[in-house]
Amino acid sequence: MPRVAVPATLLLAGGGQREGEVYVMERVPQHAGPETPLDMLNRPEAFFPFRPKKGSERVLLVAKARTVTLSVPRPQGEDSVRLSAAKKATLEITLADGSTLSGWATLELPQHHSRVLDYLNALAEPFFAIETSDGLLHLINRAHVLYARPED
Repeated sequence: MPRVAVPATLLLAGGGQREGEVYVMERVPQHAGPETPLDMLNRPEAFFPFRPKKGSERVLLVAKARTVTLSVPRPQGEDSVRLSAAKKATLEITLADGSTLSGWATLELPQHHSRVLDYLNALAEPFFAIETSDGLLHLINRAHVLYARPED
């Protein structure tokens, strides 16, 4: 299956941050268009390929369990009709190292279960997403979150 490179910033447990790119599939059966980085991280495989920006470095096979965040540009051409029905919730995430991320999550949940708590508990998948005002989508590993603070 052909792959597409996506620019990314990888933050690993222990503080190692690297610029580079990840690879997603051109097509997936679960939705139209290419696989998203969030789809890729939530696949069951334990590792994913990451090519550091420095040209001399080889591809790293990164453990998802040790990945704290993967930050990518906000996708263009998202399904605006679908997203118009979703609720946006502002929140601050405090990670295990004490750093914070503030942004908003798109809650595509039933009306009676549309709190931030419901979003954080909704799926068994290890990664969830928040957007920030700098145009980035931060894919956060639930296992590295100390707490979340809703700001709404």
